[in-house]
Amino acid sequence: MRIAVIGTGYVGLVTSTCLAESGNEVVGIDKDAAKIAVLEAGKLPIYEPGLLELVQRNGREQRLSFTTDLAKGVQNAQLVFIAVGTPQSADGAANLDNLWAVGEQLATTVRHDAVVVIKSTVPVGTNRQLAERMAKKAGRRIEVASNPEFLKEGVAIDDFMKPDRVVVGVRKPEVGDLLHELYMPFLRTEHPFLVMSPESAEMTKYVANAMLAAKISFINEMANVCEKLGADINDVRRGIGHDQRIGFQFLFPGPGYGGSCFPKDVNALIHLANSLSVPVDLIEAVDRVNTRQKLVLPNKIRAHYGAALAGKTLGVWGLSFKPRTDDVREAPALTLIDEMLRDGVHLRVHDPEALGNIRNIYGDCLVYCDRPYSALEGTDGLVIVTEWQEFRRPDFEVMRRLMREPVIFDGRNLYEPKTVKAAGFTYYAIGRVS
Repeated sequence: MRIAVIGTGYVGLVTSTCLAESGNEVVGIDKDAAKIAVLEAGKLPIYEPGLLELVQRNGREQRLSFTTDLAKGVQNAQLVFIAVGTPQSADGAANLDNLWAVGEQLATTVRHDAVVVIKSTVPVGTNRQLAERMAKKAGRRIEVASNPEFLKEGVAIDDFMKPDRVVVGVRKPEVGDLLHELYMPFLRTEHPFLVMSPESAEMTKYVANAMLAAKISFINEMANVCEKLGADINDVRRGIGHDQRIGFQFLFPGPGYGGSCFPKDVNALIHLANSLSVPVDLIEAVDRVNTRQKLVLPNKIRAHYGAALAGKTLGVWGLSFKPRTDDVREAPALTLIDEMLRDGVHLRVHDPEALGNIRNIYGDCLVYCDRPYSALEGTDGLVIVTEWQEFRRPDFEVMRRLMREPVIFDGRNLYEPKTVKAAGFTYYAIGRVS
């Protein structure tokens, strides 16, 4: 098929590339000329494992191209995916300005038989509103479908190529059939292709993210209770995770969730429910717990150093909101950095991929270190915020020699407390006895 994907951010770029990899002819479109120039040079504006190789290969084989010219990019497309950003507004609602602007352009440029597919995460009712706006502008009906994404940063290629399910929202069965044909190469292992109304598809995305966020906030809250009682959240997690009704996914305690999806989507769902006067006490509590959890590490640090905290130097391992990505949006590390700078602490920071994005935010306020051990030189403690694989087996003897004071604040429970203490460190974890 001939496909256009508008937006070359995280979702748009992964979608473009994976659809090209399955044999389609795909054009990625973005108004950001600098981003398109990077892609045309065979490079990436984001970090995602495995994506660069696929972009380069499909570019060489002329299945994947990029342009800033929307009209030219969509002129031959049978399917036009919209994957533009829908950032959170000040009141918590999703900002749809980008989506409406694209819809207005598409109304007069798409083929008469083209189907527009909303890939962006949008509030319930957006599909209908976009179809109405485009019909008014074009003077004819343009078919609009919804196809929410369920990609996890760091493993997005696998998620797209081997989806748990594909969800589409359509108003005509033949549009569902067209999308089923598109996704058939990715459904060979009998994972379901779920066809529903656009409203149900839009709601599915929000409910999925709210449920996952609820699991994270729940285990974080239980971890804090465990600390007070002398219980070990790691043991408790194993004790409940083997219950098939609960499972282990998203039951790892830490310093709170972040990223481009969970915080934004939870708040958008709260805003939507409030606009309908429907109480959502549970989801509001999930958001409050997460905001509070992001202060757990700063508060542990303050409790340890007391009045002597100002002027201390701390090393920080992990800045992205999760491993295998350079994304720092809503990352717990941002809260940690802000709180420590406010307390007069000097920070030496390291992350395998996110240093550039953090530097864009904090400039010369931090010392940026290319290697984990460099971030420990002359420090009074180490704070672990993101569970990158390379942090899991450090040389504690080398760490002790580099640090002025052997203290570790482990926000991801990477180590066994007994092992770290035997190496001569004071060790603080999440939900475990210190």
